[in-house]
Amino acid sequence: MEHFDHAMAARAQRHPDDALFDALPGAGSARAPRLLVAFGEQRERYGAAEELQPYAGIAPVLERSGKQSWVHWRCQCPKCLRQTFVEWATGSIRFSGWARAYYEQQRAKGASHQAAVRALAFKWLRIVFRCWQTRVAYNESVYIAALQRRGSSLIANLAPPS
Repeated sequence: MEHFDHAMAARAQRHPDDALFDALPGAGSARAPRLLVAFGEQRERYGAAEELQPYAGIAPVLERSGKQSWVHWRCQCPKCLRQTFVEWATGSIRFSGWARAYYEQQRAKGASHQAAVRALAFKWLRIVFRCWQTRVAYNESVYIAALQRRGSSLIANLAPPS
């Protein structure tokens, strides 16, 4: 697997979208190329992030029967793709102040570690999708300014990344 990661990283460096995925906090030399491959080159393939989230296995599945309802993992998805998003979201907590605040907010609401990470991956996927569509690299300060304009509760809990 390590050989495969090195080969993919070498090819990714020559790709025009490499800078988009390289700029993602916590993506690093292993996950950035995987994310690039996950999104691909065909921007018309997905009309919105909401189309990619279920395919990637990040969107939760809500089931109902009678008066009961429950949420679970999406089982029918490329497992490697889902794993890439979850691993990256976990790593982003160390490098992104708002990601750490969001994770901690989810935990404070009673979510397990895994549920909080999946929720963060769900949020990240929308952000990266927008960067990918517009071909503009992610910028933490721009995103935090947008959170401030919207009056997000995350702003109050922002801690500098470690």
